[in-house]
Amino acid sequence: MPEKPPLKALVVIPAVFAVFTVVVTVVFFAWWAMRERFVFGHDAFDQVRWASSAANGSAACDRGKMVRDLRERLLRPGISKPEATMLLGRPAWEEPAQIEYELGVCQWVVHGLRLYFDSNGRLTHTAIVQH
Repeated sequence: MPEKPPLKALVVIPAVFAVFTVVVTVVFFAWWAMRERFVFGHDAFDQVRWASSAANGSAACDRGKMVRDLRERLLRPGISKPEATMLLGRPAWEEPAQIEYELGVCQWVVHGLRLYFDSNGRLTHTAIVQH
């Protein structure tokens, strides 16, 4: 008569697999929720570096590294559209209620910083967008 596999192995292997699956899922969703912080939050905003990145036509994520500081410290809701363009320069794309600045290729995708304005030309919010 063939030997039966130990009952303990039939319990331990699925339990280990379940724990591994839960850990991988938690790590993935934690990274996904905080990915903007990892990619767009390293450096302090530097107006000269911001402008030179646009002038060089750099595809690197140089501007992207400054976005978190820029959004938290300088681009506060209520600033006017002329104040924002004075700080950031000429936008890559513009509509009456929105302007966008290219950030470069960040995480293998081209990103932009979009600024949204109300009917009075005051900043309401910003968003990082993918193209």
